Amino acid sequence: MKTFLFFLPTLLTAATPCQILGTLSLPDTRMEFAQVIAATTMLGPGSVLVKTPDFCRVGGVIRPSSDSEIHFEVWLPASGWNGRFRGTGNGGFAGSINYSEMAAALRDGYATASTDTGHRADGIDADWALGHPEKITDFGYRAIHEMTVKAKAVIQAFYGEAPKHSFFSSCSNGGRQALMEAQRFPDDYDGILAGAPANYWTHLLVANFYASGKPMLENPASYISKDKIPAIAQAVLAACDAADGLKDGILSDPTSCHFDPDTILCKGPETDSCLTQPQADSLKRIYAGAGNPDGTLIYPGYEPGGEDGGGGWSGWITGPKAGLSAGVLFSTGFLRNMVFSNSSWTYKGTNLSDSLSAADSKMAETLNSTAANLKPFQARGGKLILYHGWSDAAIPPVNAISYYRNVTQAMGESTADSFLRLYLPPGMQHCAGGPGPNLFGQFGVLKAGDAQHDIFTSLVDWVEKGSAPSAIVATKYVKDDPANPAEMTRPVCPYPLVAKYDGGGDDKKAESFTCAAAH
Repeated sequence: MKTFLFFLPTLLTAATPCQILGTLSLPDTRMEFAQVIAATTMLGPGSVLVKTPDFCRVGGVIRPSSDSEIHFEVWLPASGWNGRFRGTGNGGFAGSINYSEMAAALRDGYATASTDTGHRADGIDADWALGHPEKITDFGYRAIHEMTVKAKAVIQAFYGEAPKHSFFSSCSNGGRQALMEAQRFPDDYDGILAGAPANYWTHLLVANFYASGKPMLENPASYISKDKIPAIAQAVLAACDAADGLKDGILSDPTSCHFDPDTILCKGPETDSCLTQPQADSLKRIYAGAGNPDGTLIYPGYEPGGEDGGGGWSGWITGPKAGLSAGVLFSTGFLRNMVFSNSSWTYKGTNLSDSLSAADSKMAETLNSTAANLKPFQARGGKLILYHGWSDAAIPPVNAISYYRNVTQAMGESTADSFLRLYLPPGMQHCAGGPGPNLFGQFGVLKAGDAQHDIFTSLVDWVEKGSAPSAIVATKYVKDDPANPAEMTRPVCPYPLVAKYDGGGDDKKAESFTCAAAH
């Protein structure tokens, strides 16, 4: 059994209805345990301590195929259940149950569930997929759906009633899972919060590798070390920061920034404050994304303004050395184990066109959640909120805009507006973090009952009260910890609007900004 990421409390031993759930009979499922856990303190999202109530912890294994081994857990408040269910997803290649987000959901009164999606491994490891197509199917879409169906049955058995409403919230691969649920299983959830969705999975992992990872591997002179990232970030801000009317280290609309890497070419000996021509060419590819020979875009590049910081380019794009960035490791693991199914696969001699064709033909149907017609989900009253940080160094934010536009085009602007919103927090990195205000309830309730400051509460209100969300106020806390004082607040406007400074108020306060057209 996987070790908990919290301080283990004393188990209550009295016979309870919770313990009986260990004998529950569900299709393709073997229940493993059911136990009451006393109130405790756990590590929630962002390693923030979360206090939870007494709860019933139930776990089992689902086997919808002969090669499936989907571990899942359901946590149920022993008292004070709010009548709702919240499913949680996984980042990366999954491989573990998301205890931290379950803790946050439990704290907020939700019955909650999570799954390892059918394998146990580190989230950056895809070796488990080699030779296991059924496990790839479980990871792609089946495990989250199976978890959801089983969790609702457990909830029904424990409380004697079904949840009044069901919600799903997750980011990154979890955002891909969220959109997969809306597209494939529209009856599973009433409200879905999809952050930084990796929904165009095949193009993300293939195109980004051939746009930046492979060129820097093949030509060591083009590699950009982490020591040069601060200088790049400073040059971007010098060129574009003031364009939105406020010089604050945050680009409100990075797509309007046309920074030229050649402006920081070394004029003498190379130092960390300048780029060689091969490095400048690498930087241009990172910003531009991957394209076909005819110039059409295969997948967007990364936006200027998110280069520096703990969640920036040094970890995701450049890494400690060529080939060791998180982005390259994800891409090569995907290509080796899922696309080409060859443990000896190497990038040498490969090209973008052939790799993308192979990835799309073999994996697109299983892993991509790009379908734009969400009529079944919308028709039953489902609500979908997307968010994606403009400074994301893992998944280019323009991808979320593209998906939003595709849905709007497929369903019509009026219909899309009735159930869909997109928020693009400036200065936010991957799912959270970054120089801008980056916490707004995306990991569960941040400010109870305050939909204006809490995106998850706004989703619940939209589903249950019909109150459509407008601007959400995001907060930048000291050390990005809500237990600390706020450094800055700013509205995050529903796309395509952006927050514009009024020119006279306190630029650290949300009330000094209004939502307006970008240009």
